[in-house]
Amino acid sequence: MIICVPREIMHGEDRVAATPETVQKFVADGATVYVEAGAGEPSFHHDEDYVKAGATLLTDTADLFQRADVILKVKEPLFNEKLGKHEVDLMHEGQVLITFIHPASPINHDMVRKLASQGVIALTLDGVPRISRAQNLDALTSMSTCAGYKGILLAANELAYFMPQMFTAVGQIKPAKVMVIGVGVAGLQALATARRLGAITYAADIRPAALEQATSLGAKPVDTGVPAELAIAEGGYAKNLPADALAKERELLFPTIKEMDIVFCSALVPGKIAPTIITEEMVKQMKPGSVIVDISIDQGGNCEITPPGKTERKHGVTLIGIKNIPGLLPNSSTWMFAQNIYNLVKYLTKDGKIELDMTDEICQKILVTRNHEIVHEGTLEAMNK
Repeated sequence: MIICVPREIMHGEDRVAATPETVQKFVADGATVYVEAGAGEPSFHHDEDYVKAGATLLTDTADLFQRADVILKVKEPLFNEKLGKHEVDLMHEGQVLITFIHPASPINHDMVRKLASQGVIALTLDGVPRISRAQNLDALTSMSTCAGYKGILLAANELAYFMPQMFTAVGQIKPAKVMVIGVGVAGLQALATARRLGAITYAADIRPAALEQATSLGAKPVDTGVPAELAIAEGGYAKNLPADALAKERELLFPTIKEMDIVFCSALVPGKIAPTIITEEMVKQMKPGSVIVDISIDQGGNCEITPPGKTERKHGVTLIGIKNIPGLLPNSSTWMFAQNIYNLVKYLTKDGKIELDMTDEICQKILVTRNHEIVHEGTLEAMNK
């Protein structure tokens, strides 16, 4: 099996899909590994270390893609400005692509269609189910830990106020208020980080168990008004809410949202478009100088006007829609990501090649395109809307 690791081309993306440590494991397992020269440099993994681990360096990006049986990436395929070609156009039929695709997000639909047209077998990491036997494959959880921590730091940097309570010679400054919407792995890490920085924290989640975890970290719970039977899907995930329930949730959350200095948005429904919880009209009534960090942006975002991939100020509120927040912690996030990728490839490999057992829940959830068809349920649902 030939495994190829290209350099990431998204602006500001410093992660890479394999480290010298995981390359050494792949080689020991019998794989041939090609790494694009310089791919690991932004995360402080040097070319010579990949060579020592058993990889072969290639400088020709197109050649790298052509050789691969399996392509390991961090971010979804993008247009390569240097080559004047989309990364999908560098791929060919039968190749296996493993990366974060976020296929249900409307901004990625054309790219997913292109993957199907090319005959690529595309596996999306954001589809790995959160079940016990998939824990060490779950890159989304690993990256959510990074996003929760770094997302709060980004917000603190943009905030017009101090985060902690300050006692000064001219008077007292009250601590900032931070609300987390969607208390999964990222949300819990965001709450913990905001508390460390001295903020008063609030939390909202339609799942009672998730909200209980948030309160254990000292956050004040905010009622969403969503009954448990509407909120919880199989495996403890959040469900897609009907329009009336989502409208009621917005109504109940808004009085708290407009008093916040920072709102951290991380509410997701696996494989679906992220629910819109904050509308533009709500943003208009938020505190001047406040900040929204919308880490759900890869799946459309929880705020209606979050700019994908950018940070912008609208209606006096700074909106952070950066799509690669974990990439701002390149060394730690790369180490975690590469371990998850290695474990997933090993899990899927039988007799030296990737084999997908479609009776296996993990394979079912991560498969996006196969045999020139889009097969991912959440993507098909989103495309038909």
